Amino acid sequence: MENVRRYRALASLCRQQAAYRPLQNWQLLGQAEHFEHLAEIALKAHFEACNAQREDDAIAAAAWETSAAA
Repeated sequence: MENVRRYRALASLCRQQAAYRPLQNWQLLGQAEHFEHLAEIALKAHFEACNAQREDDAIAAAAWETSAAA
């Protein structure tokens, strides 16, 4: 999650710089879009890892309950 915050902060910084540097406007906005894309990828990976962990925990709990009932 720390990487997501960093990427979004960098994107924000690029957008702020684009407002003050009209000659580099498109380049800075492109960089901002790139950092937002990286943040989205990192966020998606984080939630996929969390969901995979929950599934593993649910499978382990079901296996434990089945063996305890027998």
